[in-house]
Amino acid sequence: MRDEPPMSLWRALTTMFRVPRRGRGFWYSFAIDVLWPLMALSARLRFRGTLPPGPLLLASNHLSYADPVTVTAFALSRGRIPRYLARADLWTIPVIGKVVSGGGHIAVERNTARARDAFAGAVDAVRRGECVAFFPEAGFSDNQDFWPSEKVKNGIARVALETGAPVVPVVNWGTHLMLPEEARFPRLFPRVTVDIVAAEPVDLSDLVPADPEQIDRALLDEATKRIMHAITTLLADLRDEQPPQR
Repeated sequence: MRDEPPMSLWRALTTMFRVPRRGRGFWYSFAIDVLWPLMALSARLRFRGTLPPGPLLLASNHLSYADPVTVTAFALSRGRIPRYLARADLWTIPVIGKVVSGGGHIAVERNTARARDAFAGAVDAVRRGECVAFFPEAGFSDNQDFWPSEKVKNGIARVALETGAPVVPVVNWGTHLMLPEEARFPRLFPRVTVDIVAAEPVDLSDLVPADPEQIDRALLDEATKRIMHAITTLLADLRDEQPPQR
């Protein structure tokens, strides 16, 4: 992995003015405009890798409440507007509800018979050419050393096999130090380095069936295994090149 220095504070702050705005919706744009400077002030950002045009799925590890902010900033810096699957109750919260509804995100009715509707919404978004982001762990890493959890959801695999859209692995590293799980506010000093890296799409071509009705648990499990292996390998490469941060 090619090493390069993090962005300067000035570059990190001004990048937000050079990313796509059309199609974000007013409240999603408002949230990005508020949170981006806080992210830039809280961390030394280093973004690496590219994202292809067209229908796209992003699969990221999950370390912190900051991850949706950093993944969004990374995707925008690569010309893509990410849409997320999120808990349906967020749509009922003032301001946050406006952000998720106006931003084209997808509601998930967890632990109900309607949970599968979210996958239909994700499939529709991908078929429109959108970039849809998933955290397959469906929660923060439960690994003491912050490696991806062994318990993961197969939602992204289902969408990938049904649409044939490429799945790009993306890893965050450093967000757990910038905004630890137990913290209410980001850590401002000392500023930690937050890395976001994207790799080549995961090869699932041999698993995509001719008929979506043929998607079964074995296919989903294999696709999910490959996606998580790609994330873990990318994270291992990234962590090997980084000095310890505290």
